[in-house]
Amino acid sequence: MFSLFFIKRPIFATVLAILLTLAGAISYFGLPVAQYPEMTPPVVRVSAFYYGASASVIADSIASVIEPEVNGVDRMLYMSSTSASDGSYTLDITFEVGVDADMAAVLVQNRVNRAAAKLPEDVRRQGVTVKKQSPNFVGIITLSPKTDAAAKRFDDLFLANYVVLNVKDEFARIKGVGDVAMYPAKDYGMRIWFDPDKLASRQMTVNDVLAALREQNVQVAAGKIGGNPAPAGTAFSYQVNTLGRLETEEQFESVILKTGEGGAITRLKDVARVELGARSYDTFGALNSRSAAVMIVYQAPGGNAVAITQGLRESVSRMNASVPEGLEMKMVYDASVFITKAVNEVYHTLFEAVILVIVVVLIFLGSLRSTLIPILVIPVALVGTFMFMALFGFSINMLTLFGLVLAIGIVVDDAIVVVENVERNMAENHLAPKEATARAMQEVFGAVIAISLVLSAVFVPTAALGGITGQMYKQFALTIAASTVLSAVCALTFSPAMCGVLLKPHKKDHKPNFFNRGFNWVFDKLSSFYEFVVRILVHKAVIGFSLLAFAGTLALIGWTTKQVPTGFLPNEDRGLVFVDVILPDNASLERSTAAFQQVSDIIKSTEGVEDVAGLGGFSLINGAGSNYAACFAMLKDWDGRLEKGRDLGTIINEIRAKSARVQDAAVIVFAPPAIDGLGNGTGFDMRLQDRTGLGRNAVAEIAYDIVGTASRDPSLTAVNTAYRAAIPEVFATIDREKVKKLDVPLQNVFDALAGSLGSAYANDFVKFGRTFQVNVQADAAYRASIDSFKKINVRSRGGAMVPLGALMTMNESFGPDRVFRYNMYPNAIINGEPAKGRSSGESLIAMKAIADQKMPAGMSFEWTSLAYQESKQSGEGTMVFVLAIIVVYLILAAQYESWTTPLAVVLSVPLAVLGAMGGCMLRGLDNNVYTQIGLVLLVGLGAKNAILIVEFAKQNREAGMGIIDATAVAAKQRLRPILMTSFAFILGVLPLVIAEGAGAASRQALGTAVFFGMIGATLLGLIFTPVLHVAIQGISELIFGAPKVEKAEAGKTEPIHVKV
Repeated sequence: MFSLFFIKRPIFATVLAILLTLAGAISYFGLPVAQYPEMTPPVVRVSAFYYGASASVIADSIASVIEPEVNGVDRMLYMSSTSASDGSYTLDITFEVGVDADMAAVLVQNRVNRAAAKLPEDVRRQGVTVKKQSPNFVGIITLSPKTDAAAKRFDDLFLANYVVLNVKDEFARIKGVGDVAMYPAKDYGMRIWFDPDKLASRQMTVNDVLAALREQNVQVAAGKIGGNPAPAGTAFSYQVNTLGRLETEEQFESVILKTGEGGAITRLKDVARVELGARSYDTFGALNSRSAAVMIVYQAPGGNAVAITQGLRESVSRMNASVPEGLEMKMVYDASVFITKAVNEVYHTLFEAVILVIVVVLIFLGSLRSTLIPILVIPVALVGTFMFMALFGFSINMLTLFGLVLAIGIVVDDAIVVVENVERNMAENHLAPKEATARAMQEVFGAVIAISLVLSAVFVPTAALGGITGQMYKQFALTIAASTVLSAVCALTFSPAMCGVLLKPHKKDHKPNFFNRGFNWVFDKLSSFYEFVVRILVHKAVIGFSLLAFAGTLALIGWTTKQVPTGFLPNEDRGLVFVDVILPDNASLERSTAAFQQVSDIIKSTEGVEDVAGLGGFSLINGAGSNYAACFAMLKDWDGRLEKGRDLGTIINEIRAKSARVQDAAVIVFAPPAIDGLGNGTGFDMRLQDRTGLGRNAVAEIAYDIVGTASRDPSLTAVNTAYRAAIPEVFATIDREKVKKLDVPLQNVFDALAGSLGSAYANDFVKFGRTFQVNVQADAAYRASIDSFKKINVRSRGGAMVPLGALMTMNESFGPDRVFRYNMYPNAIINGEPAKGRSSGESLIAMKAIADQKMPAGMSFEWTSLAYQESKQSGEGTMVFVLAIIVVYLILAAQYESWTTPLAVVLSVPLAVLGAMGGCMLRGLDNNVYTQIGLVLLVGLGAKNAILIVEFAKQNREAGMGIIDATAVAAKQRLRPILMTSFAFILGVLPLVIAEGAGAASRQALGTAVFFGMIGATLLGLIFTPVLHVAIQGISELIFGAPKVEKAEAGKTEPIHVKV
């Protein structure tokens, strides 16, 4: 027998256990820490700019060129683009989980290159960028004035460029950082604000200004004097330099635009105001209502958030010493705080679980020596698991730690089974410890192997899952499987060896202490009563009713499963709240700033809020726009806040209620997404698609109708759409016939418009060692009204000056301020959340029903971000659960060499579902991914209890006992280890059920499922497993005959003599 070797050589077994523990401990210190494993789909972003162009023009000239080429790139999930009225175009291509982000970027770049030749010249000149993108931001750092006096000294232009020149690049060099976004986006720019009247008086146009800048502001490579090949005897060579690219405002003011009669010179300063200003004035940043430079640091694919934020904090601390007096650099949001806090909470849970398990084992075994053996297995199995985690490439994250917490109750199971059986053999047969251990191992060897195989193999079907759920199952499953394998190794090697060494033989006159006598007396009575109940349930006159009760229980399981709503991932209190401020269409940035100040003050005054960072001209949901502002509300630490009842939901509801009083703005308050980088927030993201060219107005009408109906649905809240098909705008109608008659090049008309009302890019200049843009634009007074264009002139081919007012008219019209496309189809974005007490699954069902009712032919919808992942994983949990049961059945069939014996085990497994779903109903939780992971684990745990009864009933039957007697005796015989292991597991996961603080929602979801599920599996399994075994064994023997009777006495094995 395998275990006999270790019984005889306990030091060998101990050395093996120590080596496993050391290997795990060494591996532990090399494992990274993260909230979740790398499981967000990689994203590649394509960006381009076409300054001065409308959203429609960008969609027609950029989106329609690039997207057909990129569409269908290898392993793409979906792509989404935004063409905005600020001239920006972004296309995000999302790939399958597991795709190499660098390779994906290369594939997209190759496709974009094919489209480049068809893009407008201005777009090509400024470049089309392709880079891997991680929407997962890990930190927000601000540079802001400490006082109002300092705020007057340092404007946002200074703050933004101080960060660009001194801070941003250092952050970008930190390992794992993918991008650093800056607000306000006010890079220095040499602004040429021209006066159309002065240009006209000098018979000049904006094209003349652009041409002069492009001619005189150039980089010059002047060569060398005496450079090789040089005449013989040349002693020196000199590099020739000259003023090429201009640097200062004075140099730009001196640019010559025109020379006249008598040597008169017109310089740029004669017709324009030259200013070192900002390239763009469309955004602002703020911290607690003061101007600030706000940096949002994004994690690169594969980066580690904890390591990144540690590097950021070190950099902030170092750079704070050198910032100008009156300014302060502050890390207002640190994602690692939540991650570390949540991980530490799980460690705390782990410690509590160990203590509870030890208490249970001590109570049941009644001996410190007996209890010590399972306790010694815990560090070997748990710490040794870190070795496997390192081999698998895992991190220390929520899922792997959850696996370890649940494994605590599992890893002691095998050791408990061994110790309990050794103690029984010593008590009943009066054997020495080593002989009793040898006999006990012969009895339980098959059960230990079967339980370990079942608990390890039950997760095999999860390997078939892809996407986010597949990654979650994989991390959790392999962690538990590794600890289970180590537990089995210990049960067959270390535990028997320790039993032979630590346990003392039972003396005939030995009397347990008072507590143990009382406990054993109660348990003996309970065991006898249980045997009595089993005999009644399996009596031939009653067993039919027992089977009907089992069928009724299965029906009840189906009913409870339907009552529990489906979900994806629980919303966590991450210490952060998102707020979007949306003003009426075309509202100016000045109005957005005023509304933002009101909302920011409301948020800051809300109890539980620490800081408020703000971005103007930007929406977390809709992107860029002058009528938007966004806030990040950083909450105070969980401990003090939660004690006062200031949880995430309470704070969000209070901000919503207060913000409803803000006039002239809609305020949307929501939490971050459950998984960083998967969408902009909680809730759903629906894309309503126009697939047959119905037009933007039709899409808008249907979108508004859907939002209106959804807003009245009790299962939904905060449903909104920012889609606008008819934003007031100005349409320039060019009289092309007149343009031709006056011999004016049409391109000159377009250039005059772009250079006057837009911001024409001339070329670049160098300052502070950086390259910035030179932009030409009419001064503010000449862009203030619809008639401003009339003063702008163009030149005909004959040299005549023609005012634009003679060639075109401008009329008020309507058009989109941004054009959204999803998988190449024009679409409207509809966002929303489940109402309080409703699940995300219910919200998706409700929205689908409303959309199906409202959409006409030719219109469709798709989910994206978190909702896409949830819709894709729908039904996967049920499939994995069923496959897990099939795997258990096949393993046991192979173990017992019987198709019928395992049926009693697998038929009792679904009983755990009743407890799990009942627990979810009791606590108002949904059936999410964590619940489904717990159900798969319960397949193995439920099977384990049934195996203990069926295995011993099989041995008793083969020893000659009748079916009923064999089953009843086995049930009584195995009641103690079943209850002991079950209580150990149930109390081991109790800290998860009552969890609070960071990451509590996930812990509660998983803990509730396995806690109540194990209670159901234990109580119902003890009732129905004997019934099912008697019924199935009876039918089997009617068909195949009774098993051969072995010589050994029922319930016993032949003695094994061990030399000590």
